[in-house]
Amino acid sequence: MTVLLTACKPTTETFHFDEVTYSPQETVFKLFAPTDARCLVVIDNDSIHMKLQSDSIWTATLSGDQKGKTYQFVVNGQASPGVFAKAVTVNGEKGVILDMRDTNPKGWADDQHVLRPFQDYVVYEMHHRDFSIARPEAKHPGKFLALTEPWAIQHLKDLGINAVHILPSYDYGSVDETRLNEPQYNWGYDPVNYNVPDGGYSTDPYDPECRIREFKQMVQALHKAGISVILDVVYNHTYDIDHSNFQRTYPDYYYRKTAEGVYSNGSGCGNETASDKLMMRKFMEESVRYWFEEYHIDGFRFDLMGVHDIETMNAIRKMMDAIDPNILIYGEGWSAGACALPNEQLGMKANIKQMPHIAAFSDEIRDALRGPFSDDTKGGFLIGVPNCEESLKFGIAGAIEHPQVDMKSVNYSTEPWAAEPTQMMSYVSCHDDMCLVDRLKTSKPGITMDELIHLDLLAQTAVFTSQGIPFMLSGEELLRDKKGVHNSYESPDSINRLEWSNLQRYPQVFAYYQRLIALRLHHPAFRLGNADLVRKHLEFLKTPQQVVAFRLKDLQDKDEWQNIIVVLNASKEPQTITIPQDKYTVVCQDGNINEQGMGNVNGNKIVVTPQSAMIIHN
Repeated sequence: MTVLLTACKPTTETFHFDEVTYSPQETVFKLFAPTDARCLVVIDNDSIHMKLQSDSIWTATLSGDQKGKTYQFVVNGQASPGVFAKAVTVNGEKGVILDMRDTNPKGWADDQHVLRPFQDYVVYEMHHRDFSIARPEAKHPGKFLALTEPWAIQHLKDLGINAVHILPSYDYGSVDETRLNEPQYNWGYDPVNYNVPDGGYSTDPYDPECRIREFKQMVQALHKAGISVILDVVYNHTYDIDHSNFQRTYPDYYYRKTAEGVYSNGSGCGNETASDKLMMRKFMEESVRYWFEEYHIDGFRFDLMGVHDIETMNAIRKMMDAIDPNILIYGEGWSAGACALPNEQLGMKANIKQMPHIAAFSDEIRDALRGPFSDDTKGGFLIGVPNCEESLKFGIAGAIEHPQVDMKSVNYSTEPWAAEPTQMMSYVSCHDDMCLVDRLKTSKPGITMDELIHLDLLAQTAVFTSQGIPFMLSGEELLRDKKGVHNSYESPDSINRLEWSNLQRYPQVFAYYQRLIALRLHHPAFRLGNADLVRKHLEFLKTPQQVVAFRLKDLQDKDEWQNIIVVLNASKEPQTITIPQDKYTVVCQDGNINEQGMGNVNGNKIVVTPQSAMIIHN
């Protein structure tokens, strides 16, 4: 074995987190670690001393073909695969030297990103295990490969969504990959190795190439179906501190501390990373780019984006804009606690205008529809709670300034926070809260199934006719419930799995979702994508309480339908709404959608049945 200590003089400004660079002739190791540390690389059972080059950069080069060997960096006695491992052993304990070309499935070189203008995305959030574990014909239930199977692809295509947001899929800590035959479950928001697919979703976690190849096969199959793949990234914290790869290579550098010297906990998970520090920022940038280039990921959802600083988020957006401006980036515009940086420096929802082409979730429209996050027993517009209408209108407009939205009556926000409607993710439920069905049951005890279905469809009509980017939780099209569990992050399959039998039990629900999504995609009026156009064409109509109605008007150069009227009636009574005098075609009524028409309305009045939406056009 020959060890060469490189003579180049990298600095942190030029350093890239390509910690292991393989070729058949040599493998180069690089590491960011303290200048006064003792740094080794252990290759299989051989220890190699690394040499400090400059500015906390350590390097070593090992000649010969090292493919397939394991390695660990050892910094002052602390061993880890480093912070940017690309392949790992079971449970991510050691890195593995690979030629990444060997992990490419057949035809990978021809795989193309599926990118589209922001306003055209329809996002479907899924957990690998939830989606497929209970599907009778699944050959690989709970695995990456399940999303390559014909039944899975066909369901997504039939539904009509065009982007899947997959919950954390990197190597995470709370599922033991050596015990996959035992019941284990987690969402995966506990990062260990950020740049390697998790072995628990592969068919063989002991084979370091397997998880990578199968993840790529999944992306490839979705791309062939025209579906974008969005990755949930969790850079705001690590599984813990003491055992994290960050801490074992450069203690305390990657984490924020309070003025009192204790670890800040804006993530609510015991630590928060320091995106404002140069090397953490570079790590995030390079990690995002790596997933885009190596795995052909099309977009990124940032967990607790409000923990990251604005400068870092803008740097990532700028980097991706240079590749393709249609790469979708969105996140949670909040933190889970106080951060060590002031809010005005962070990627909070209120600061979205300072982050062009980055979107945030709207808790305004979410909670206006179904009730506050803080109390599962309280309802919203759907069950007739008063004074939710203005918040719903704010969400329908895409969180932008609109002359007919009274911000004094909007929940959570005192002023519009989006510069463009595509900076708002429109939704009513997601993975980390009660799903819509459970929330309706808890906020309205004794609700009948018929009423529940009516309100479920009404809620999604508001989401999918809004000017933001629509987002839905996997299984909502099946009338999914989680047995009332609010936070199911480690609940068993019996709570989290999709009940596929509901396709036969409630076929009208799937049909409505399917036709509602198609309606949005067929008609650009519902996705104008520009704040000035929204203000020009979106007009709210006068309505009684428990009703919101709007007109998309003067669409001659925007849509084949010149004027569209949407009425959302949450009341238990029929409601008569005054509309501009004309002859209209009804396309949505009484829980049914048919774009070809379901009858006509003549005059300046329409009657909307209880707890339902009505959509008409001329």
